[in-house]
Amino acid sequence: MTATSTPVPARSLPARRRRGLAAARLMRLELSHNAMLWMLPVAVAVFWFVSYRKIMAEPPVWDLRASDFQSGIAADFIVPVVGAAVWMGSRETRRHMTDLMTITARPRWTRLLGAWVATTIWALVAYLICLGVVYGVTAHEAAWGGPLWWPAAVAAACLPAYCALGFVTGALLPSRFTAPVVAIASFFVLALSTELITGSQSYWQISPVVTGPWDAGPDLAVGVFYRYVPDLSIAQLMFLGGLAVAVLAAVALPGSARRVRYTAAAVAAAGLLAAGTGVRLVGTGTLDAHGMITIAALHDAASDRPIRFTPVCSRTVIPVCLNPAYASSLPAVAAALNPVLREIAGLPGAPVRIVQVAATYQQGTGNDVSIGLTGGMPRGEPPEFQLVLPDEISGVPLTTRELAGQVRAASGPKLIANLVGDGPGASQAQQAVAAALSMAARLPVTSAEISAAAVPAGREVHSRRSACSSLTSASCSPAVLGVLAVSHSEYVAAQRFAALPIAAQCDWLAHHLPALRAGQITLAQLP
Repeated sequence: MTATSTPVPARSLPARRRRGLAAARLMRLELSHNAMLWMLPVAVAVFWFVSYRKIMAEPPVWDLRASDFQSGIAADFIVPVVGAAVWMGSRETRRHMTDLMTITARPRWTRLLGAWVATTIWALVAYLICLGVVYGVTAHEAAWGGPLWWPAAVAAACLPAYCALGFVTGALLPSRFTAPVVAIASFFVLALSTELITGSQSYWQISPVVTGPWDAGPDLAVGVFYRYVPDLSIAQLMFLGGLAVAVLAAVALPGSARRVRYTAAAVAAAGLLAAGTGVRLVGTGTLDAHGMITIAALHDAASDRPIRFTPVCSRTVIPVCLNPAYASSLPAVAAALNPVLREIAGLPGAPVRIVQVAATYQQGTGNDVSIGLTGGMPRGEPPEFQLVLPDEISGVPLTTRELAGQVRAASGPKLIANLVGDGPGASQAQQAVAAALSMAARLPVTSAEISAAAVPAGREVHSRRSACSSLTSASCSPAVLGVLAVSHSEYVAAQRFAALPIAAQCDWLAHHLPALRAGQITLAQLP
């Protein structure tokens, strides 16, 4: 009998360690068993019912909707995201798996970091769904401009920070009650932080729900006439990123090797430094003339240059030209001003067109912010009347009827007053002619004795055609908003002038309007 032996290989094959495959398998398990997966539809539903419908009700202006999107995501996602993160952070302790997981090959901080990454990924998936819908609909509806990514970046940076805060809280305070308590408390902290904002140099504007000067309210013209200033967004990104890094690094401090603790302490210090720098920079911010926060250390002077655009103009006797972002408002604005434009077209000193301009902002004492238009109107040679739409100043989107009514009430008297002369030193003749033109344009006029309609019932007043003499330049001063109030004698003179034939009115104004503006015409000299 012969004994046989199995041949032994000359060399042994080393076992291959596929670390990348193991990490991917671990991440797949974390993603499939993550609480944020079940909270994803909840987060999307909260955003839909609370913020989406309000955002879509705003005018289709990129900057307005992007700012509202940032505020909506920051406020709507904090409860479901923080709650899911707290639940995942306390998972090992709640399931009494601490001793079992301690003997595994991976350190505790790497296991926790993997669960945090999975929670953040699902939160970002919900965020991308909301971002795609809002930006997709806006791209279809917007008449001008392009997507604004700085607010979207801040909204995205909120989610890793929320997950980090919730995750570490759950790991340090493992309990079934920690998740709901911390989630609700975090929402109230975020919401109430805005109550502490005072002026444009408030450190509390670091809150991610803030997209601009909090005391000034929404600005419909941000990024329309001038470029969007990302200074506040950059500081908020520094704060959120630094906060997330510092909180996550704190997980590796207890129970780790000395080298790991030193590294984690250094990373946490760097994160706190970045977050503190962001807060400090926000405290140096100032309100610029265009309604945005500028930070000197982060500001790019190129943002101060106006955006070039081709205005959209009406075909009225005096063209009304608006920024293309407001193209949908052009028919209402032109129709509201057309009665006044027909009355002043062709007169000496009348504007050649109405041009929309940006509102100007100025920070006052405390929380006061003044919004308006500086400088005289009209401007240029030939003169152009500068128009600020009411929703630029109020910050509240108006219906078509509301916009037309406010434009007519605010800019109609200004156009007439700038033509004939106004102000505290306006003469009686100037007031009478302004009242006559207002009557013809169906603008309200009141007197001390007569408080009826501006045009007496039963008498038709025809609009003046543009057959007057050619335009000449004249300097005009701003008018006072409101109903034109005149004395009884001025009202009677205005009625007498308005009763003249259109040709006679046009001829008299063409020859005497410069003298009228100079205050050289008396009330008795009016025809």
